[in-house]
Amino acid sequence: MISFLYFFLPVLGGYTLTSVYLLKNPQILHRKKRSGERIESTMEAFTHAVEQGTEMLEMDCHLTHDGFVVVSHDENLLRQAGHDVTISSLNLQDLPLYKERLEVTFYEGRYSTGKDRKFALLEDVFKKFPEMPISIEIKENNHELIKRVSDLVKSYNREGITVWASADSTIMKQCWKMNGSMPYSFSMSRGLLLLLLFYTGLLPFVPIGESLLQFYLMRIFNSLCFILNLLLSCCHCRITMRKSLFRHLAARGIQVHLFVCNTEEDIEAALEVGATGVMSDYPTLLSGYFCKNRSQD
Repeated sequence: MISFLYFFLPVLGGYTLTSVYLLKNPQILHRKKRSGERIESTMEAFTHAVEQGTEMLEMDCHLTHDGFVVVSHDENLLRQAGHDVTISSLNLQDLPLYKERLEVTFYEGRYSTGKDRKFALLEDVFKKFPEMPISIEIKENNHELIKRVSDLVKSYNREGITVWASADSTIMKQCWKMNGSMPYSFSMSRGLLLLLLFYTGLLPFVPIGESLLQFYLMRIFNSLCFILNLLLSCCHCRITMRKSLFRHLAARGIQVHLFVCNTEEDIEAALEVGATGVMSDYPTLLSGYFCKNRSQD
């Protein structure tokens, strides 16, 4: 027993010290969407966001019955348009307009309006913003949708600045298989594995293929549900909102984006824990915050 401890303890100590050092110095290893200021996912909303200095757009895509890739957060249009129909069941010309006033999901009691109420085509977004980085979330395991998104990315030479995103690891594998030249983000299961590697000290030793981690800023649930606030704030925040983890990922060239930050307090909280990017429904608020803080610096 003594001989075992004589061997084991130095190994454990050396592993621990090496893990901590590499976590802080990973470079030695080899290895938005909705808008509160305009109707979400319209060309007007994207144009407004870019004019306000947005450096990356995040969107969800779905396929119409006649094969067009449409930008929309939901497949079912009841919340957005007031019609209980799916995008996949309609041809492009039959898609309804957005509601005139649309509630902002993560800002209770706030509504967005705008002149443009048409669902945007992904191709139109690519045409208008050829150099804008875009994260595209795929929510359905739909081979044809994934193929058409990939074909559009290729035809507009956007493989280096368009990111695959999906919470579902099975869908993410299909996306990567379809076009492995595009960077991709963490799925839910890969995010959980990331946390496990971080807390066991193994993360510095494991190669990571993902280029982007997108995650909810947990404090946004405060206004949604008191019970959620207690559970998430006391548990999930302590587990997931780790500055040392985010710094490590950033040093390895992996972007960490937190959402949805719709107040200055949310923005400050995201930056405080080490986010490299902040997603908001209010691009004017976001650009104003950074302009104000740059002038103060």
